[in-house]
Amino acid sequence: MTPAIPAIEIHNLSKSFGPRRQRNQALRNLSLSIAQGEVFGFLGPNGAGKSTTIKLMLGFLKPDSGIMQILGKNLDQEEFRHQIGYLSEFPVFYDHLTARETLLLSGRLSGMPRQAIDQRIRILLERMTLAEAADRRVGGFSKGMKQRLGMANALVHDPEVLIFDEPMSGLDPVGRHQIKGLISELKQQGKTIFFSSHILSDIEALCDRIGVIHKGVLLYSGELNNFLGTSVSLEEQFVRAIHEANHASAA
Repeated sequence: MTPAIPAIEIHNLSKSFGPRRQRNQALRNLSLSIAQGEVFGFLGPNGAGKSTTIKLMLGFLKPDSGIMQILGKNLDQEEFRHQIGYLSEFPVFYDHLTARETLLLSGRLSGMPRQAIDQRIRILLERMTLAEAADRRVGGFSKGMKQRLGMANALVHDPEVLIFDEPMSGLDPVGRHQIKGLISELKQQGKTIFFSSHILSDIEALCDRIGVIHKGVLLYSGELNNFLGTSVSLEEQFVRAIHEANHASAA
C-alpha cells in the first residue's frame, strides 16, 4: 500500500530578516511533517518563529532556503490555495461589509457556486453563533466576534488543511469552548489542523502531536505524551525545555 502524502511537509526551512550585517535568523533549518487528519500544536515563546513559519507556509513570505509542500504540492502551485483555510491571530475584514457579505466574498474568491456558498454561510453563521449578527457591518463587531467570523471565513470553502495562528486570541471562556469543540469536530471529519497557541491547556486537550520551537530552532517534534515524560503538565515540561535550551546556548 502506498503511504499517504503528508498534509504538510517542511524540509530545512530557514528565514532571516534585516540588513546583511545585522541579520536576525528567525528560522534555522526547520523540518516538520504533519500527517493528514492530524491535529498538530506548534508552541514556543514570543518571537520563537511560530508566526514566521505560518506566513512562509501560506506564501506570505519567501524563505531563504528550504522546501515546503501542502498535500504534495509546492507553494508556487496556485491550486493548492483552495485546499487551505487560514485564521490569523488578528483577522482583518472590510468594515463596511456585513458578516454574510464577508463570507460570500470569500466563497466567490474560492470559486464556489452561489448555492453552495449560501448553504455554507447559513451553517457557519449558526455554528459560530453569529446568525443574529449576519447582516451587521463587521466594523461594529467586538474582537471575539471578529475572531469567530475569522474562523467561519477559514472554513467557508471546506478546505482539507487548516492553519490557525492563535485561534483562541481575544475569546472569552464560552468562545474558547466553542472553538475547541469545533476543532474536535473538524478532526472527526478528517481535516488536518496546524495551530499555534500560547494557551498550553488547549494544546494538551486537542493535539495528537506537537512541535516546540525556540529562537528559530525546533527543540521537539513528536507525540505529546513522549514530550511530557514524567512531568505533571505540558506547561511544566515546556518551561523546562526552554530553560534547558537557553542554558545550552549560553554555555
